[in-house]
Amino acid sequence: MNFGESFSGDIFQFFNDIQWHKEPAKLHAVAFVIVVDESIPAFLYICIFNNDMYIIVTAQLQTIPPVPALIMSKGTVVLAYSGGLDTSCILVWLKEQGYDVITYLANIGQDEDFEAARKKAESLGAKKVFIEDLRTEFVEHFIWPAVQANAVYEDRYLLGTAVARPCIARRQVEIARREGAQFVSHGATGKGNDQIRFELTCYALYPEVKIIAPWRIPEFYNRFRGRTDLMEYAKEHGIPVPVTPRAPWSMDANLMHISYESGILENPKSRAPADLYLMTKNPEDSPNVQDVLEIEFKKGVPVKVTNMNDGISKTTALDIFSYLNEIGGKHGVGRIDIVENRFIGMKSRGIYETPGGTVLLKAHLDIETFTMDKEVRRIKQGLGIKFSELVYNGFWYSPECDFVRHCIAKSQENVEGKVQLSVFKGQVYILGRESPKSLYNEELVSMDVQGDYDPCDASGFIRINAVRLREHHRLQGLSSTKQ
Repeated sequence: MNFGESFSGDIFQFFNDIQWHKEPAKLHAVAFVIVVDESIPAFLYICIFNNDMYIIVTAQLQTIPPVPALIMSKGTVVLAYSGGLDTSCILVWLKEQGYDVITYLANIGQDEDFEAARKKAESLGAKKVFIEDLRTEFVEHFIWPAVQANAVYEDRYLLGTAVARPCIARRQVEIARREGAQFVSHGATGKGNDQIRFELTCYALYPEVKIIAPWRIPEFYNRFRGRTDLMEYAKEHGIPVPVTPRAPWSMDANLMHISYESGILENPKSRAPADLYLMTKNPEDSPNVQDVLEIEFKKGVPVKVTNMNDGISKTTALDIFSYLNEIGGKHGVGRIDIVENRFIGMKSRGIYETPGGTVLLKAHLDIETFTMDKEVRRIKQGLGIKFSELVYNGFWYSPECDFVRHCIAKSQENVEGKVQLSVFKGQVYILGRESPKSLYNEELVSMDVQGDYDPCDASGFIRINAVRLREHHRLQGLSSTKQ
């Protein structure tokens, strides 16, 4: 048999009978690829000898016998899949590179047709498709710790995307381990924070995993320089493309918030279009009747919300947070437009709407101040800032973040009680609070009752605190005299 000749018949017997052009000992590798050309099945055998010779033999068959053991693969990769254009193209591209692809889609409260995404992934050749409902887990294990911490990054951002990423990546790693996948992949860009958040979680929970980040691979990002390239690739490979016009900005949604960035929003002085917001009403267009809510906390976590207007009550974590989103969104609560500092060093503009999280932040701050010792709260406040930085930067599963979370949880042991508040026209107004563990002593603070407090004691307290102030100004006076 010479190079390029074909053979019809028992291909397996033929393969065993081949008289090799070189010694078998010098055979480096044999790759097998199934080729289907106009419904005619065939095998393409590529025999590589010392990297200097290729013998290619094809054989047409009436049927393709099952030969999974003979088909070479680079391994299995679990792809964090959204069903959108980017990750659908990544799915097909990974298959082109020789990987078996398992897709994984996390339900963390986004508005998504999950079954349509499943069918799409299957049609594009996904080996398996996992759709995981993580909504309750997301609230209880990620949002609630953020509420306890009063987590706010750079004084304004409530971390809606940042707290979601470790939740998503944790399940991705669990699937990869269970399925024996050596690789995980995601569609995060090479300029953003999400690549860091995903990958630090993966390395922390699955140290031996290998990560494929297409948007950091030159072969990929040089090929796909924009949405037009992705659309062309999709058409070439039968990937369904969106039929509705794409908004001129990117969006990320989950139970906690919706974020908007890029596109026309990259100009920091341009106003966001009025039709951008999907989760909240324009405060000017919100109802003219306030919603009065009572939120009950135990150990710093909401356990019940009651609408005092109509008596509606919610008691499970997911129901509580979803209801607060509904009420806050109805009244236009939780919109911010900011420029923030990304972990990788650049500044970026982000527009966020976080209705339920904003209501809870106001309520939790109130009950915490009511029940927590002043000095404990001062320390805890610093821990909350540190927690926010760690979460934003992707270090949820770091030892330092674990330590900070435990300290914050300890501080919340007596944060218990009820807060009444009004949600109205984009604002949250605290109306009152009560707690069986309150440190507020009405008799002690009253101007009408002296109680155990002797006003004369204040004189010594003031004089002691004035000592350092006197010394500071004395030193300033000496400096002025010398000049």
